[in-house]
Amino acid sequence: MGGVAMTDAFAELSLLMVIAAVAGAIAVSLKQPLLIAYIVVGIAVGPAGFALVSSHDQIEVLAQVGVAVLLFVVGLKLDLTRVRDIGPVALATGLGQLAFTIVFGFLIILALGKGLVESLYVAVALTFSSTIIIVKLLSDKGELDALHGRIAIGFLIVQDIAVVLAMMAMSSLGTGADASAWIVAIALVGRIAAAALLMFVLMRYVLPDLLHRIARSQELLLIFAIAWGTGLAALGEWVGFSKEAGAFLAGFSLASTAYREVISARLTGIRDFLLLFFFIHLGAELDMTTLGAEVWPAIWLSLFVLIGNPLIVMAIMGGMGYRKRTGFLAGLTVAQISEFSIVFVAMGISLGHVGVEALGLTTLVGLITITLSTYMILYSHPLYRTLAPLLGVFERRRPYRELGDEDTTSDEAQPEVLVIGLGRYGLRLARRLSDEGLQVIGVDSDPDVVRRLAETDLNVRFGDGHDAAFLDSLPMDGLRWAISTLPELDSNRVLLYALAERRFSGEIAVVARDDAQGAQLWQMGAPVILYPFRDAVDFAADNIMAIIRRRSEADATS
Repeated sequence: MGGVAMTDAFAELSLLMVIAAVAGAIAVSLKQPLLIAYIVVGIAVGPAGFALVSSHDQIEVLAQVGVAVLLFVVGLKLDLTRVRDIGPVALATGLGQLAFTIVFGFLIILALGKGLVESLYVAVALTFSSTIIIVKLLSDKGELDALHGRIAIGFLIVQDIAVVLAMMAMSSLGTGADASAWIVAIALVGRIAAAALLMFVLMRYVLPDLLHRIARSQELLLIFAIAWGTGLAALGEWVGFSKEAGAFLAGFSLASTAYREVISARLTGIRDFLLLFFFIHLGAELDMTTLGAEVWPAIWLSLFVLIGNPLIVMAIMGGMGYRKRTGFLAGLTVAQISEFSIVFVAMGISLGHVGVEALGLTTLVGLITITLSTYMILYSHPLYRTLAPLLGVFERRRPYRELGDEDTTSDEAQPEVLVIGLGRYGLRLARRLSDEGLQVIGVDSDPDVVRRLAETDLNVRFGDGHDAAFLDSLPMDGLRWAISTLPELDSNRVLLYALAERRFSGEIAVVARDDAQGAQLWQMGAPVILYPFRDAVDFAADNIMAIIRRRSEADATS
C-alpha cells in the first residue's frame, strides 16, 4: 500500500508540474506574471476547482522547503553593514505602516458593519505583506540589492516579527489567563536574547572555519547551505518563532562570509523550483466557498491596502530624507496582504473569536491585492514615471539621506577588468594589470586562494566564474574586459553564453592551451584568444636571440 501511495503522489506531482508548465508557458506568451499563473493552477487543481490533486501534505512540505530556501537567500544578501544602514528607516516604516493599517483599517471595517473583534482581527491581518511574493518579484527584477529593495526587506522583517507577536498574543487571549501576556512577553524576550547570542557565537567562532573547510567541495557547500537553512527554519519554529525567521537568520549568519555569493547563485534554480509548489499550495488553500456577500467590503479594503499602505510608507520615507522615487518603489511592496493574513484569521476561527465570514473577507482581499500588486511591482518604473508629477509632496527639498549615499558611493572605484581563475597565470595577469593602474576584480573557486589573496590589496571574490547566476552578483556595469583563464572548454562555453545573455558590452579574452583549443574557442565566439605557453616560448626565444646577438657583436668588436 505504501508503494501505491508513493506512486500516486509521484504521478500527481508530475501532473501538477505539467499543468504548471503549460500555464506558465501561456502566461509568458501573454506577458503575465508566472506566480499569478501558479496561484490560478493551485485554485484549479484544489478543492475549490477540479480537485485533481490529493497529495496536499507532500505539496505543503515542498512549499515549506521553498519558503525556507527563499528566506535563507534573503538573509544571505543582508550583511551587517547594510543592516546598520537601513535599520532606522526599516523600523520606522515597518512600525508606521503597522500602526496606520491597524487603526484606519479597524475604523473602515467598523464602518462596513462588522463587529469589534472581527474588525480587529481583519485589521491586523491587513498589515501583513507577503515576504515570499515580494522577494520573488524583486529578485526576478534584479532589485533586491537596490536601495528600495533593501529597505523593503528591512520593514518586511519587522512585519514578520509582528506576525509572530500577534499570533502569540491572540493565542494567549484564547486561554483566558490574566498573566499569560506577561509570560509570553518575557518568554519572547528570552528567546530573542538566546537567538542573538547563538548567532554571535556561530558567526564569530564556528561558521568561518567550518565554511572554509566545506567550500573545498562546491557540491558539499550546496548541501550544507540547504541543510543549514532548513535546519534553522525547523529550530526557529520549534522555539516559538517561525520557519521564516529561522531560515532568514540562517542566511544572515553566512552573509558576512566570502561564500555568500556562490551559495546564493547555486540556490537560485532550486529556490524557483520549490516556490512553484508554494504558490500552487497557496492557491489550493484559498477557501472560495466562504466569500459569500463579502465582495463589496473586500473591494473597499483592497483599495485601502493598495493605496493607503504605499502612501504611508512614502510619507515616512520622505520625512526621513529619501527621494520620492525610492519611497514609491519601496511603498509598492506593501500593497498586498500575506498568506499569513489568512492563517491569522483562520487561527481566530479556531479560537472562537471570529466567524467564517472574516476568513472569506480576508481571502478575497488577498486574491485582489496579491494579483494587482504583482502588476504594480512588475511595472513599478513606468508607473512611477506616470505618477511622478503628483508625488512631490513626499520628497523634501533636499533628500539628504540619498545625497549622502551618493557622496559615499561615488568615491568607490568601479572594476574595469574581470579576471576569472587566479592560478599562476591568472594571478600574474591580474597583478600586472593592477600595477598598470587598472581596477581589477578576480574570481576563483579555491577557498584557500581567496583567503590568501583577501589579505592583499587585490579585489577578489569566491565563486565559479562560469556560473551564470554568480555573474549577476558581480559589478558588471563599467567593466571593459572579462578575461577567463579557466582551463576547461565547457566552462568557457558556459561563460561566453552567460556574457552574451547579459549583453556584456566589454571585450572578452579567453586563455587557450594550444591552437586546437583556440580554434574551438573562436568558434564559440571568443573574440580574443590568449596563448600563454606559445607567448612564453616566443618571449623566451626573443630574449635568447637578443642575448646571442649582443654577445656576437661584443666578440666582433673585441
